[in-house]
Parts: sequence; C-alpha cells; structure tokens
Amino acid sequence: MHPHIEKLYKMSSKKSRLILGLMSGTSLDGLDIALCEISDSGTNTVCNLVDFITIDYCEEYRNKIKTIFAKSEGSIEHVCLLNAWIAHYHANLVNQAIKGFGYKNSDIDVIASHGQTIYHSPKEQHQYDDFPNATLQIGDGDHIAVLTDIITLSDFRQKHVAAGGQGAPLVMYGDYLLFHSTAENRIMLNIGGIANLTHLPSKGDISQVFSSDIGPGNIIMDAFIQTLPGNLHYDDGAKVASAGSIHQALLMELASSPFFKQPFPKTTGPEVFNLDYLRTAQQQAEATDISNEDVMATLCDFTAKCIADSVATIGQSLPDLSVYVSGGGLHNPLLMRRIQIRLSNKLPHTKLSSTTDLSLNPDAKEAVLFALLANETLCANASEPATEKVNMPQVSMGKVSFPD
Repeated sequence: MHPHIEKLYKMSSKKSRLILGLMSGTSLDGLDIALCEISDSGTNTVCNLVDFITIDYCEEYRNKIKTIFAKSEGSIEHVCLLNAWIAHYHANLVNQAIKGFGYKNSDIDVIASHGQTIYHSPKEQHQYDDFPNATLQIGDGDHIAVLTDIITLSDFRQKHVAAGGQGAPLVMYGDYLLFHSTAENRIMLNIGGIANLTHLPSKGDISQVFSSDIGPGNIIMDAFIQTLPGNLHYDDGAKVASAGSIHQALLMELASSPFFKQPFPKTTGPEVFNLDYLRTAQQQAEATDISNEDVMATLCDFTAKCIADSVATIGQSLPDLSVYVSGGGLHNPLLMRRIQIRLSNKLPHTKLSSTTDLSLNPDAKEAVLFALLANETLCANASEPATEKVNMPQVSMGKVSFPD
C-alpha cells in the first residue's frame, strides 16, 4: 500500500479529525477559515467549530481577481497565473491562521479548500446545446498542500457537475447533517454575494430536502458601492442605502429576470446579476438619473424581495417556519429589516434569526460545510442513494492533493 493511501486510511479510522475548511466567496471580502473537529460521518456526524477567523483580502487580491472574475472573455494567461497565485496567497493565510489558533500544521489532518470561483455557467444560463453545466474555481490544491504540508481536498464543485448537478449550491448536505430538526420546519438562508437557501422540512424523508440559489445577495450592492467615491468595498451599516428611497419601477424591472420564474433548485451568479444588469434595468425603468442613495435603497429591497418571495413560496403550505440566516448580508441592518417586513406581510408566523441560535457562528457556516464535505469523502461508509435533484453527495467530492 502506498504510504499516502495508508495515511488516508488511518485518518478515516480516527475517532475524530481536525479539518480546516476554507471558503472564498463571490463577495471577495476575505478568506473564511474554520477549524473543525469532526467525528463519525453521515447522519452520525458530530462537528465542533474549534476556532474561526476571516482574514480580509488586500486590494491587490481583489484587483487581480476582478480582471477575470465573472467575465465571459478575458486573458487565459491571467487564469493560468492566478490559479497558482491564489493558492500561494491562501496557503500563506492558512499558515498564519493555524499559528494564530495555537496549533501546528502537523496537528491538522486535512484542508478542505473551496478555491475562488471565477466563472459559473449552468446550462440554463449559457444555453449552448452541445455544452453541459460548468463552473470553474481556481487556487490549485497541490500548491496549498505543498506550501502548508497538509493533505488538501479541493475543487469540490466539479464532481457535483459531473454527476449531473449544477455545481451550486453545495450547502444542502451539511445543512441537513447539522440543522435538520423534527421539531420545526427550517430554512437555512445564506446571504453572500448570491443568496441561497436549504429547505429542511420537519417531516418527510431526505428526498424533500433541497438547496437552491434564489438571486442576488450582496453582489450588486457591493459592485455599485465600489463605483462611488470614498473607496468603499461595501455599504457599511447600510448608511448609503438608508439615506435613499425605493424606486418602485426600478425594483420591478430588477425583479423581472427569467431566473425568478425557474423552479427550485436552480443556480445563478454574478455572471447574470451584475452592474450591467443594474444599468439595463435602470434604462428600462427610466431611472438612470436617480440618486446613488436611491439606487442602493432599491438594490437592498430587491435582495429582500428575492429572499422573501422564495421563502414564501416554500413556506406557504407549512404551519410554521423558522429561517436561520448566515453570511455577510446578516450584518446589513436595513436588509434584515426589509426581509422581516416582507416576510411579515407574506408569512406572519415566520421566525427570522441567525445560526447563532443554533450554536454556529453565522460567518463560519460555509467554511464549516466544506469541512463536512471533506469528512464525507474521507470517512463515509457508503454513498447516499441517488436523488433526482442531485443535491446529496452520492459521489465523493473533492480532489486529493498530497504535500509530497
């Protein structure tokens, strides 16, 4: 037996494993690093978040990624170079975080690295008959493994696409393992660059659980605020949006995308919801001359509408519903108020809170979920039965990279 395979075998047989989950989303704000102690697998999984940090990206990182991020055309040379450069950048942050957590690299069993999405293109979006669903994340796992001296699992989304899925969202399996309850109907709502949710009904079997993207989260708000004077990366405290008024015609135009008529589950990204999308909507709504504050207020309510409409569609037949929020959008006070107002009008008995109420740091959730996917790849006793929605990892996700 090759020593590498033997090491994986011994790791899978341990009572528990220390897995470092890494998440870098479409907001390009920083690298989420979650140190998890995970025991067992499948529905017996026990996951303890040992420590967590988000290390903010420098402007150099953001600017380099923006040269190719969500662009249908660009430099192949930049993609090639950034694949390695991002891995080096992330590896340095990992080494820094492990030291800050008070551990040594040799204490960590495995890294689960999401990488950096640069383009996401499901078939419903590209509409080329001869091409399947596709997605691309860069930040090569081999480089991370070598530079940290830790076995690294990466590139999780490709197997989901290969098995017939759309590559996103991948949160369902971890959400089910960590948060399913027979006592209440739950929706796990994550508001990152793109907003997604997982529906966890209290009754029924796993086939009734699904995850879906539901529209823009922070992505257009962040993109617009970055065009304004002041060098802002996001609307801190919703100060700009709170000073504006909602432009109803623009709101309706923003909400007219065919994406919103697609059934669950579905996927989207900044390739669709971006500044061009906003500018086209402004032209159609004759709202090109409204104030920046009004644009931000309208974009904020647009995200709230996307979320509330999706939650209402799912919850209309349920006697009760609890929505647990995670992701950067949770820290936008205006957005959370607008979601609450809209839900109160549609589903008055809906409870809205954060995953803090379920004992998980809402900023850490996605990084934790990738650690769980890595644990399943290493330790699951058997594949889950196939489902029509291809949301469960019937196949092992993540490519394995060894340090030597």
